[in-house]
Amino acid sequence: MNSDFMDALTTLEKDKGISKEIIIEAIEAALISGYKRNFNQAQNVRVDINRENGSIRVFARKQVVEEVFDSRLEISEGAAKAINPQYEVDDIVEIEVTPKDFGRIAAQTAKQVVTQRVREAERGIIYADFIDREEDIMTGIVQRQDSRFIYVDLGKVEALLPLTEQMPNETYKHNDRIKAYITKVEKTTKGPQILISRTHPGLLKRLFELEVPEIFDGTVEIKSVAREAGDRSKISVHAENPEVDPVGSCVGPKGQRVQTIVNELKGEKIDIVRWCEDPVEYVANALSPAKVLQVKVDEEEKMTQVIVPDYQLSLAIGKRGQNARLAAKLTGWKIDIKSQSDAESLGLYNPNESEEVNQQEESFEELE
Repeated sequence: MNSDFMDALTTLEKDKGISKEIIIEAIEAALISGYKRNFNQAQNVRVDINRENGSIRVFARKQVVEEVFDSRLEISEGAAKAINPQYEVDDIVEIEVTPKDFGRIAAQTAKQVVTQRVREAERGIIYADFIDREEDIMTGIVQRQDSRFIYVDLGKVEALLPLTEQMPNETYKHNDRIKAYITKVEKTTKGPQILISRTHPGLLKRLFELEVPEIFDGTVEIKSVAREAGDRSKISVHAENPEVDPVGSCVGPKGQRVQTIVNELKGEKIDIVRWCEDPVEYVANALSPAKVLQVKVDEEEKMTQVIVPDYQLSLAIGKRGQNARLAAKLTGWKIDIKSQSDAESLGLYNPNESEEVNQQEESFEELE
């Protein structure tokens, strides 16, 4: 090594953010191993690299003893005093043992260490960049796929889209641009591993944050998301300011904002409902687009009993129970739905004594 090599380390420190001193210390440690492997004259050695000109010196460290049993580790008191009269028993004497052809080993070792450190630093930088992007969305380009993953290029790294996180109504082709939700960033021996999803409810939430300025600036808050990816989703929203319409903000002029999200999710239907602290109104809103006559609440069981008109029963329950299932997931309440005629026959509902629940909701399906 020479002064040019030291200058290169200085440049590397500026460009890659890798400490020059850390690299030199790593080279020194690697050279100790290289010396012991190739030259067996000493067992305890120290390697010193001159920080200015890059020159390398190897020193054998030996303990001063009265009687020598292992010359590689020990030196007699007489021999030590010949070097310096001040040495005493148990002191450590350093004797230069730099081999003549050590430069070749040093150059190879330095190259390996620098390459490894640069690789580690680049992986560390990528990990630091992406660990802050967990639970966020990014746009990537589909590269390839196998039986387990689709590999998506996020710029600095390839992310993995597992089969279980792929939307059932989507097909992915090479060079397709997709938005995906980052679920996990892990450190591995091969560098950071980024796992992404197209089915996570967080993807829907982040898409609304991108498309709706009122959500991004906090004027409108997303309270809950329930999603069956590729088919139907429900999202509840709330605004502290009574003059702000949270549902209308999410729908946008002529449904443009929510339409953009529907397009991104390949036609997934989205119901946007108004959040309410009162479970009666909240559950009724969540069952949108079905109309609700009555909601009875059992606080202890966290259950609600919902009465709907007979002609609305199938709509309230939904295809394969989907609407009721999503509403329960959205609100956190168990929901038992009964038709008006069944409820009346069981004595659970009297139309003369009940008022229809005031529902405030919006379903994008209804806007089309």
